[in-house]
Amino acid sequence: MSEFSNPQTKSPTPSPTSSRQAEETCAVRVQIGTITAIRGANVTALLNAPGATRQENISIGGLLAMPGDLSVVYGMVQSMSGGGYTVIGTGAEARMIEIQLLGEILLDEKGGHGSFHRGVTYYPHFDTPVMTADARDLATVYAPPNVSIARLGSIHQDRSIPAFAVTDELLAKHFAVLGTTGSGKSCVVSLVLHAILDQHPNGHIVLIDPHNEYAVAFGDKAEAIHLSNLQLPYWLLNFEELVEVVIGQNQDRAYPEIEILKNGVIEAKKMFLHQGERGDHITVDTPVPYRLGDMIKVFDDAMGKLERTEDVVSYFRLKSKIESLRIDRRFSFMFSRHLVDDTMARILSRILRIPVAGKPVSIVDISGIPSEIVDVVVSVLARMIFDFSVWASQDKTRKAPVLLVCEEAHRYVPRDEETNFGPSKKAISRIAKEGRKYGVGLCLVSQRPAELSTSALSQCNTMIALRMSNIRDQEFVANALPESAGGLLSALPSLAQQEAIIVGDGVTIPMRMRFDDLPSERRPASDTAAFSQAWRSEDADSDFIEQIVERWRMQKR
Repeated sequence: MSEFSNPQTKSPTPSPTSSRQAEETCAVRVQIGTITAIRGANVTALLNAPGATRQENISIGGLLAMPGDLSVVYGMVQSMSGGGYTVIGTGAEARMIEIQLLGEILLDEKGGHGSFHRGVTYYPHFDTPVMTADARDLATVYAPPNVSIARLGSIHQDRSIPAFAVTDELLAKHFAVLGTTGSGKSCVVSLVLHAILDQHPNGHIVLIDPHNEYAVAFGDKAEAIHLSNLQLPYWLLNFEELVEVVIGQNQDRAYPEIEILKNGVIEAKKMFLHQGERGDHITVDTPVPYRLGDMIKVFDDAMGKLERTEDVVSYFRLKSKIESLRIDRRFSFMFSRHLVDDTMARILSRILRIPVAGKPVSIVDISGIPSEIVDVVVSVLARMIFDFSVWASQDKTRKAPVLLVCEEAHRYVPRDEETNFGPSKKAISRIAKEGRKYGVGLCLVSQRPAELSTSALSQCNTMIALRMSNIRDQEFVANALPESAGGLLSALPSLAQQEAIIVGDGVTIPMRMRFDDLPSERRPASDTAAFSQAWRSEDADSDFIEQIVERWRMQKR
């Protein structure tokens, strides 16, 4: 998303003069109407009512103040409508606005203001004046709380007021970044993570990167893991994942092979134990090393005891498939003969960044992994992160919370129960539901929110919604967002580049905001191809084709 660094779109730094002019313009509240109806957290106000001084420019998502004797209640404009009649005593056309109440500032005995908090204790009543929020109101309502925060940009109403996210609420309670293709999701993810890591350099972030675009955005802060240096030994897979790799999609018709494989795994794991070591704890899912050769030997011994020739077919199929995986270079990161040693601690240390060693992010580039096992790899990563955190929670003195960032989340946590590989959805959904208890945060990133699992998305307590033009996606996000953000949703199709709607526990109140400009060295490699520029001259020639073919054949990215 090059617009994050386009000089033409940068927010101008307010000069002292312009800041003073803005303060003078918004220094006082102006009454625009009065309340005529109250329905729980929603109120209706009549504009141009008697007592209103003048009609101000208000818009959907605008902040309004409703002062009372004990508090000042704040709300956000949800909808606006005009009637076909006039207001008695003014002759002006009747215009109504719907307001969603957000929170309040309590007044002390001397009339002094406290701090803003969500929720309303003292509700407004009939004829309570509705007023525009002045600069002091905006600064108070959007003031950063006295906790760890990360600056993301500025609020839409006033570019001089910064927009913050509450770090712990954002990470521990999960968040989602949603928007159509080209709206800037990758840049937002990079900006949010950098904003947090700038203040917390000893973080632990695992980023699943399906398009090899994030490594350049984090540079020396990241451990880049890709096909050529990835090690994910087959013995780390649980049985469900192993069946997916070895047997594939035809599992319904391969019951004999599954049973043979299960027995072979258990026996091979026991054969790997040191002499005298008890194997009572060994199950088919226990993450301990075993040799494929030992498993083949178990198969051969069992085949020798069979009396019917037709019973041998299943063994031959399994042996043939395992051998093909061992010699296929694309699967060497999982089935290499050199991955038998017990390297589980070293693998976890590298992926989880423990110790951090100056690289708080591990970027797992899955773009080069064979498509038939990509889901398995994602499942293994998500499951290991969760299982490690569960067992690490037993240690009350040392903590290492982990954030899993899942790009293209709709591929691994789909809404459709019949599509994709079940364990990847199960592993990520488990983090969404239970991760907070064990220090595992989740970030779901997707340009197809309507295809995301409803249950997983509903666990994301903070939502960053960028431009969204698809009606299905808008409706899906609307159902996932809290009611207090309803008025902001109408802006989704018309959001400018770098703008977003943010709602949830990670921000003080729902807001429309503009992200800060992202330095070029922190931008992901996700720019759209410039056809008009590339097609003006012929840079690619026959040598270019030959180089690509060679890289393709040798699987060198």
